[in-house]
Amino acid sequence: MATTWILIAHRSGARVYQTLATNAGLTLVDNIEHAQGRLQNHELETDRPGRSHDSLGDQRHGMSTEQSPTEHLAIGFAAELAARMKTAHEAKRFDKLVLVAGPKFLGHLRDELDKHTAAAVSASLNKDLGEIPEHELATHLTGVL
Repeated sequence: MATTWILIAHRSGARVYQTLATNAGLTLVDNIEHAQGRLQNHELETDRPGRSHDSLGDQRHGMSTEQSPTEHLAIGFAAELAARMKTAHEAKRFDKLVLVAGPKFLGHLRDELDKHTAAAVSASLNKDLGEIPEHELATHLTGVL
């Protein structure tokens, strides 16, 4: 009997559901809170980026950052979720994995999954269902289960 886990994630939390091949119902496996994901950039920034001298000349310029503080937190949370999925997959807790997240966070999740766990991904849904009540999820997941 194949076990499928559905990871419904966004930057401020995730829920993991399980469904069995013989049973179409969803069972909550884990509810993962990530309160920092609710913070905005201005709440995370301590000050402006630093300044530096040009390598040639006497001019100074601002240092740029590659990612915003909220983006950095989202990537870190995606890495945490990927590590949890890897551990569960190695323990043979699921056979297939379905990823459900908004476009940007879904990309972070895919980037963070190791190759063995990524191979277990049977479907993805590019939709943020983080705030959808549990009793409404099945209607949103019909195409991926």
